[in-house]
Amino acid sequence: MAYIFQGVGTALITPMIDDCIDYISLEKLVKTQIISGIDCLIANGTTGEPSTISDEEKIKIASIVIEVVDKKIPVIVGAGSNSTAHAIKLAKDANYIGADGILCVTPYYNKCTQQGLVEHFKAIADQVDLPMIMYNVPSRTGLNMLPETVAKLAGYKGICAIKEASGNISQIMELATISRDDFNLYSGDDGLTYPILTLGGAGVISVASNIIPQYMCEMVDSYFTGNIKKSRDMQLKILPLIKALFFEVNPIPVKCAAKLLGICGDEVRLPLTKCTCENLLKKELMNIGLL
Repeated sequence: MAYIFQGVGTALITPMIDDCIDYISLEKLVKTQIISGIDCLIANGTTGEPSTISDEEKIKIASIVIEVVDKKIPVIVGAGSNSTAHAIKLAKDANYIGADGILCVTPYYNKCTQQGLVEHFKAIADQVDLPMIMYNVPSRTGLNMLPETVAKLAGYKGICAIKEASGNISQIMELATISRDDFNLYSGDDGLTYPILTLGGAGVISVASNIIPQYMCEMVDSYFTGNIKKSRDMQLKILPLIKALFFEVNPIPVKCAAKLLGICGDEVRLPLTKCTCENLLKKELMNIGLL
């Protein structure tokens, strides 16, 4: 199996107004992403606030993204849950509306053993004929998917990649030894994109590219076209902005940045609350010439 995508995939924010999804701003955001040269879009990922979005809203959000994209680039739909049965339902929904792949986070809150992870992901893969990217983000789930567990799943019935957001470079290096033509490694941390590319990563699933899509694409493209120093320098230049984007829990700051740039409003759903680091974001956006 080839890449679902190589380069930069944007984990889309979900614009909101008065506790309703702002579908007009969502369409605008998707169109801007395509024009900016983004390689892939991810609907209903963590940055899209799926925890507080109903299944019906998720279907409509993903359907709109798929319709606007119109096959120009792949669209991956989040299908993660701490209930295997619910994850299978979300994956089937994604398949029905025409997604190019699914992103499935490890179970959270109830958690499970490493063997439970193997059975969870296999159960989803057995029910849906779509490429799957597994997603490891221990800071949110309270559960770390070990490299030996990933190795057991790599290549199983369309399980073609892992989005790794553990922040553990030693673990990421172990994952790089598993990476091969039919199983890819994506950075799940904007700040570790360049290091993961140097280990053979296929790209990044990015929060920052909601607001700096062209920059992120240029940074990653520079690496793949052999301009290693330029890619490294670009990564280092935006580290303060990336730090600001995660000063509070994602997607609070990136939505605030999107508001400052006129992309959409900064509304989030409870228990998320209004951003308190707007001045810091303004400063960093000014530093890179966006304000």
